[in-house]
Amino acid sequence: MELLIGQMFAGLSLGSVLLLAALGLSLTFGQMGVINMAHGEFIMAGAYTAFVVQQTLGSAGASLLVSLPAAFLVGGTMGLILEELLLKRMYHRPLDTLLVTFGVSLILQQVARDIFGAPSVDVRVPAWLQGNVELLGAPIPLTRLFILALALTCLAALALLLKATPLGRRIRAVVVNRDLAESSGISSRRTDQLTFFVGSGLAGIAGVAVTLIGSTSPYLGPNYIVDAFLVVVAGGIGQIKGAAIAAFALGVLQSVFEFSTTASIGKVLILAAIVIFLQVRPQGIFTLKTRSLA
Repeated sequence: MELLIGQMFAGLSLGSVLLLAALGLSLTFGQMGVINMAHGEFIMAGAYTAFVVQQTLGSAGASLLVSLPAAFLVGGTMGLILEELLLKRMYHRPLDTLLVTFGVSLILQQVARDIFGAPSVDVRVPAWLQGNVELLGAPIPLTRLFILALALTCLAALALLLKATPLGRRIRAVVVNRDLAESSGISSRRTDQLTFFVGSGLAGIAGVAVTLIGSTSPYLGPNYIVDAFLVVVAGGIGQIKGAAIAAFALGVLQSVFEFSTTASIGKVLILAAIVIFLQVRPQGIFTLKTRSLA
């Protein structure tokens, strides 16, 4: 029983990391049709933001609390710059955005390497997040509990933004019918900018979370970008609730597969499971409902 509980929580904690990585990607991909391969580098930027803040403040506890909003601003600003300089000319041209943002991701990796060096750096875990708690006899790391709570908080905040704010209503209107939204007086240009800022900012927050469970290097992004896209596709393009379900499902499945086999075989089995799922339900868990007859 203890082993089962520990394994299930390991899957949930992995799913929470995947959810944080995929939330912003789901938002921008769903609205703009942008395949942003540089999203992983925004996660890396958030991780390095946490490192810089800790080096500046010294206190691990205070730096974590400061790093979360700081990383959101850093990631959001980087996304806004990318959108303004390149992506605004390529909406709904996914192959073009894939190629362009892949090039941007390589540039950002080299920039991070020039600034921080090639070796990995570590961010100290605050004292109040060190140790474990017992759950039915199974030790649960406090850092993993914090990341799970952070992921659920970000999910709830994003859902509230989309459902209960003017910006959220504008985002949903543009997603359903961009031309009709513009004819109704909604500035799709302004909405796209704010959406990309929020989506990229969430990637920055994901970067801070990642520092609690591992080292930070210039090549951090590629470790998460593929899994994040798998979550988005399996959950349904632009579907936040689908991304949440897919993230935790994939996290639990991967934990089970890796426990019973190896990490490499577990990855292969996850990919095979997603391929089979998409053959049965190609639109993902959820799909966007419209009044279109097409």
